[in-house]
Amino acid sequence: MRMLGLTSIVLAAGLALGSAGHAQTPTAAPATESTTTEATTTDAAAEATAEATPADPTLNPDGTQKVAPKEGVGLPVNGGIGLQDQYSVIGDDGHVFHNYVLLPVLIGISVFVLILLGIVIFRFRRAANPEPSKTAHNTALEIVWTLVPVLILLAIAVPSIRLLAKQYEPAPDNAVTLKAIGNQWFWSYEYPDNGDIAFSANLLKERNEVEAGQRYRTDVDGPRLLATDNRVVLPVNTPIRLITTASDVIHSWAIPAFWVKLDAVPGRLNETTFTIKEPGVYFGQCSELCGARHAYMPIAVEAVSPEEFEAWVRAKGGSMPDDADEPSNAAPAQEGADIVDDTATPADGSLPTLGNSTSAPASVE
Repeated sequence: MRMLGLTSIVLAAGLALGSAGHAQTPTAAPATESTTTEATTTDAAAEATAEATPADPTLNPDGTQKVAPKEGVGLPVNGGIGLQDQYSVIGDDGHVFHNYVLLPVLIGISVFVLILLGIVIFRFRRAANPEPSKTAHNTALEIVWTLVPVLILLAIAVPSIRLLAKQYEPAPDNAVTLKAIGNQWFWSYEYPDNGDIAFSANLLKERNEVEAGQRYRTDVDGPRLLATDNRVVLPVNTPIRLITTASDVIHSWAIPAFWVKLDAVPGRLNETTFTIKEPGVYFGQCSELCGARHAYMPIAVEAVSPEEFEAWVRAKGGSMPDDADEPSNAAPAQEGADIVDDTATPADGSLPTLGNSTSAPASVE
């Protein structure tokens, strides 16, 4: 009986093990099919997303820049002693003011003072003038040397103030807003009117300064110490509203070819407006001492046609203001861009109706 009992127990254990093995075998196949289905669905979704997102019009398929900078356009040149050629509307005005107002006045005053010094040295030397003059005052001369400097300052001040005021005119409603944020030691950018596109731009190092496989600067990217890994893209012949701020210390966003230099101050928004005239690549740098690596905060701007700018915005996952047909709410607020909530008074002056109100309030006698 004991042998029969032991035999029964062994047979039962063998049947249990065999059932467990058979039970596990068929369940593996559905799991594999499910995983394969999910992977296929994920790949299809990724392909659909890639097809729906347009390609970046400023980049080649391999990710390199399409447009290379031109010699002498938007960048410094060896041996240059004057201002860079200007490629913005406000820059043209500043260039004329510098070349045809300031320089002639500076040269004229310098030559005049040099002539006076020569006359004094030659005519009033001891050998030619043994008995010095006793003259103490000359009313006419004193009037002249007081009025002439005043007139010169007025001649400089009027166009200077006009140019300064023009740089800070409020941007029109169709302006493209670019927000530049200074950091130690790189720039961050946002496009508040275009779906909150945001990215950072860092200095591109030389080939011998990076490890194998990392991106390095090429001639297409731009000159040494001026090329960045991400370019700011802006449309030509369109007003640009530049807003600057900083996250740590004071920086300054400057593009000489645009006649733009605007300080970026922590906790404060500064604003200016400019319009780029021609497509191309333009370079600048931080122009306010901001720490040890101040010299390594370049700025690279690629100006493109409005159509290409729209394609670039779509490629970055952004949108155009016309898509929603609404005014922008980007800071600082524009006219007509106030956000209206449920507590706002309607245009007809009637009182808003509360959502949980079921009857008119009782009158108080």
